[in-house]
Amino acid sequence: MKSKFLFSALFIAFLGFANISQAQDGNFDKNHPRRAEVNQRLKNQDRRINNKRKEGDISKGQASRMHRRDHQIRREERRMAYRHDGHITRHEQNKLNRQENHVSRRIHRA
Repeated sequence: MKSKFLFSALFIAFLGFANISQAQDGNFDKNHPRRAEVNQRLKNQDRRINNKRKEGDISKGQASRMHRRDHQIRREERRMAYRHDGHITRHEQNKLNRQENHVSRRIHRA
């Protein structure tokens, strides 16, 4: 009786650890080429917004709105990756790039 209980407890513990490690590995593969490209663009745009703000080309409110839009794109990218085990599809990458292009044009025009 004790051995069955011990075996059951160990088996349940093993399944718990296996699920934790799988969740950590699968959902946030930031090194996937499509995700890396999207995230690098977001990082560059963040830097450009900060530079425009420092130079006085845009107001604090404008910078805040641009940053907010970039953060929305970043959250959308994460949601997309979550649905596909840490990757985004080519179609999703194109959609995110179009959104980033829109923000990029706004930064340039400011």
